[in-house]
Amino acid sequence: MKDQQLLERITVNPKVMVGKPVIKDTRLTVEYILNLLAHGATAAEILEEYKGLTMDDIQACWLFCLALSYLKRISRKGTSYVNQPKEVSSLFVCANSFHQLLK
Repeated sequence: MKDQQLLERITVNPKVMVGKPVIKDTRLTVEYILNLLAHGATAAEILEEYKGLTMDDIQACWLFCLALSYLKRISRKGTSYVNQPKEVSSLFVCANSFHQLLK
């Protein structure tokens, strides 16, 4: 699945979970899923617990977090997003590395 398709799996609606980013069609926040992973849950355990989720949903959470981190960094530098092709591609390489760790 392409990065843009993955990021489309994350939605923000002020009426759902107080506007926190969530996995589309769920009330599971990106923050919650990443917190589970950070505290030792495996992707398999999360998928077992939340039957409607897919590996793509978990990868989308990582990618969303990485994209947000990247955007924060370039906004501090005052640099244009479109002028950073190497950094953008490395962002997606990094997201793919996280995906490999989750397998």
